[in-house]
Amino acid sequence: MSFSLATWNINSVRLREPIVCKLLAEEGPDVLCLQECKSPVEKIPTAAFQELGYHHMIARGQKGYNGVAILSKLPIEDVGDRDFAALGHARHVAGRLENGVTIHNFYVPAGGDVPDRAVNEKFGQKLDYLTEMRDWFHAERPEKSILVGDLNIAPREDDVWNHKQLLKVVSHTPIEVEHFNEVMDAGHWSDVTRADIPEGLLYSWWSYRARDWDVADKGRRLDHVWATPDIRNAAHSSRVLRDARGWEKPSDHAPVFAHFDL
Repeated sequence: MSFSLATWNINSVRLREPIVCKLLAEEGPDVLCLQECKSPVEKIPTAAFQELGYHHMIARGQKGYNGVAILSKLPIEDVGDRDFAALGHARHVAGRLENGVTIHNFYVPAGGDVPDRAVNEKFGQKLDYLTEMRDWFHAERPEKSILVGDLNIAPREDDVWNHKQLLKVVSHTPIEVEHFNEVMDAGHWSDVTRADIPEGLLYSWWSYRARDWDVADKGRRLDHVWATPDIRNAAHSSRVLRDARGWEKPSDHAPVFAHFDL
């Protein structure tokens, strides 16, 4: 079984329904994982997605904040969610395809502006969230699984536009990268995107604050696709659809794609 998968922080699925439909119509991934849907589940515009062949959805939502959803052309079973760090946020949902592959869709907290948990509660929540992810994967080692989402960390020096300037900026600080790597190690996860694109600057997010995001190109790779060791060799053809950042009323994130042959 071969299937394609994309992950995209959409920054309001209702506001950006047109570009979700554009992606589904033009790129046609078998599975699309969305984050920051900012919608109760019952108000996600599923009719438009179903018309494009996406008859299956599992989601967790809340009004105005957070929210994750998995849209699929393929039958997918809801296998639950976890409330990491007891935040009460809709930040995780998992689904299982008929071939037995489990897909985890995550939206890790951004962490605020100051990388110090003593003065910034949100930063502490982010670190706690990652710690609980690590502990879960230690306790229940994932198998035949894919993890995707906006993890809000750019771990490598070439995942940001300027490593030295961003060392004290939330999303690229050493303590966040350490937590990120501990989560990866706990589940024996592999970075699918960087396995396919091992060298060079690579981004999936560009700030709305940039006057011309494309020219300035001050990006970060915050969105990730991981796989467990038993299926990592089945992954290929990773890419970031950079053009989507320039679509009408865009998200500040671009979709990240991968294919799996299982």
